[in-house]
Amino acid sequence: MLRRLSGRTHEVVTGVCLVGREQAHSGVERTLVTLAPMTDDEVAWYVGTGEPLDKAGAYHVGGMGALFIEEIQGSPSNVAGLPV
Repeated sequence: MLRRLSGRTHEVVTGVCLVGREQAHSGVERTLVTLAPMTDDEVAWYVGTGEPLDKAGAYHVGGMGALFIEEIQGSPSNVAGLPV
């Protein structure tokens, strides 16, 4: 996955719905993330840290994965979990 995202911009989309007794509120947050081109050695190093293994996009925006992020357009918290 990291090789496919390397050097490209991708979109992170999060949908949220809160349901109460008589009403529901929903929304969608979209964030564009551009990753720097990564060499095979960089991918191997990062995977070797274990950090990307339980992440949906195979990187952690608030951890060592931030080293490879060139640009975020939108909410960084959306990339890390739920949008604030």
